[in-house]
Amino acid sequence: MLAIFRKEVASFFNSLIAYIVMAVFLTAIGLIVWVFPDSNILDYGYADLGSFFGLAPYVLIFLIPAITMRSIAEESRNGTLELLLTKPIRNIDLVLGKFFANWMLVVLTLLPTLIYYYSIYKLGNPVGDVDSAAVAGSYLGLLLLSGVLVAMGIWASSLNDNQIVAFILGVFLAFIWYVGFGAVSGMFGDGFAANLLSGIALDVQYQALGKGLIDSRNVIYLLSLIIFFIFLTLWRVESLRK
Repeated sequence: MLAIFRKEVASFFNSLIAYIVMAVFLTAIGLIVWVFPDSNILDYGYADLGSFFGLAPYVLIFLIPAITMRSIAEESRNGTLELLLTKPIRNIDLVLGKFFANWMLVVLTLLPTLIYYYSIYKLGNPVGDVDSAAVAGSYLGLLLLSGVLVAMGIWASSLNDNQIVAFILGVFLAFIWYVGFGAVSGMFGDGFAANLLSGIALDVQYQALGKGLIDSRNVIYLLSLIIFFIFLTLWRVESLRK
């Protein structure tokens, strides 16, 4: 797994992929949080990162599939996947190596946003007048949500050798799971189906963590989704080896 992980990380930073991803995300989020009149913190008047945590998932819905679309699709198209599958590398090591490398790139992209927390901490009146528990819960939710989107994106990449198709499928899965299920649940009133669809919607799980009271059920659900899509990818890779 470590060999695949190092290979993926090296490919990110030896090309422009990592730098473009970080630049696009940080520029988009920076404009939203500090510049745009309808969402910037300075005009809002409160030491709060709600605009960042509210809009970051929508940026990641498009950004993460753009990162993961090449993971397996490019290997398959170039013929290097078949070469990898002939080597004494376990399928699970191949999938996990790619997953953790992609997830690490997203984590590194989110890391500089901690300066936003430091900024509002200092801008608060009095200094430090910010709900740190809610910020910590939101960051945990954002990291786990990113992991789910990465797992979805890698599975989408494993389904064919076309990166554009993998990107579109990854965005579709992310969007449906983040807002689609919650939106559809409203059509069923207050019954069992509505509660089920609302409960599996990623935005509900993410927002629950952002309240500052970390519920193990939310964490377990998000981790379970990561494992679920990793196993779907593993199943697909095993079918390609046969």
